[in-house]
Amino acid sequence: MSHRPPSGLAAVSTALLAMSRHLEMRDVLKTIVASARELLDAEYAALGVPDDHGGFAQFVVDGVSDEQWKAIGPLPRQHGILAAMLHEAKPERLADVREDPRFEGWPAAHPDMSDFLGLPIRDGDEIIGALFLANKRCPKPQGGCGFTAEDEELLSILAQHAAIALTNARLYERSRELTIAEERSRLAHELHDAVSQKLFSLRLTAQAAAALVDRDPARAKGELQQVAALAAEAVDELRAAVVELRPAALDEDGLIATLRTQIQVLDRAHEARVTFESLGVRALPAAQEEALLRVSQEALHNALRHSGAAHVDVTLARSDAGTVLRITDDGRGFEPSATRRAGRHLGLVSMRDRASGVGGELTVESAPGKGTTIEMEVPGG
Repeated sequence: MSHRPPSGLAAVSTALLAMSRHLEMRDVLKTIVASARELLDAEYAALGVPDDHGGFAQFVVDGVSDEQWKAIGPLPRQHGILAAMLHEAKPERLADVREDPRFEGWPAAHPDMSDFLGLPIRDGDEIIGALFLANKRCPKPQGGCGFTAEDEELLSILAQHAAIALTNARLYERSRELTIAEERSRLAHELHDAVSQKLFSLRLTAQAAAALVDRDPARAKGELQQVAALAAEAVDELRAAVVELRPAALDEDGLIATLRTQIQVLDRAHEARVTFESLGVRALPAAQEEALLRVSQEALHNALRHSGAAHVDVTLARSDAGTVLRITDDGRGFEPSATRRAGRHLGLVSMRDRASGVGGELTVESAPGKGTTIEMEVPGG
């Protein structure tokens, strides 16, 4: 005989599954707060991650509109009840937070709150956050707190899993920082090699022109024209490398605006015409946006430096299964299955790894003399 789980257990299961789906810190924080608020039927929820300077490095709220949050002002400091969560490291369940002697008021635009439930989030002995709920929606007993001991126990379970989710998010961010450092090191190495070769060629060609200027002016003129061509190529290499080394403003601008800006710079820096079009794509999870950006950068690098293309078109569009990034060029193309060495040289292995790392798929269509199309499809969007 099968038994259906009680609705409370089902709600807890849903909340825990939601928290486990994300790796980006901001996404994890938002999911924890929204899950806690829904699970305990509260009007407001918040989660603060402390910094080392008496404030909060991050503070996420649910139940407060963007307009209200902007009007409230700067992130709160660690004082009053908030400090109790972080420094006394014990749960707080209050009938009216405003009557607690530690209460120090709040900004004028802050919503009015009464009954309160809060507790710290621990990673071993370290307090890595504090979770707060206010204004239980259901009727509360006369003179008592709407939040019950059962609510406190439920939030404690949620906080234990929130600690795991936050720890995983912190590890993911550190891993990504290392990946970015490796990427920048690779780009710096490429920049050094490319510029060194160009400058060496420039120096030799200029010396040849200087030696010929008196006895063979015509040949000297030809050498100087080669100097001008090499200098133009060096400028292109430098501009393109600077674009790749510049931190992507994904957090502030999002994928579409970041891609559009970078492609406009590449269009100005190269002789090839580089265009971008976005067709009905909404914001995507941060990990997917970063992967799409990196794949587009690698594909553009190949098209502009190796293919001899006159036109490179980048499209970001919705599909039946999610979102598709497409980079098409009219360059010399290649035979994708001809040699593994070519795949490594063009970064295809790296691009496929980035795609699969966010649940996506990468496909390559190319043939000698027929140009190249690279597509990356990710779910969602």
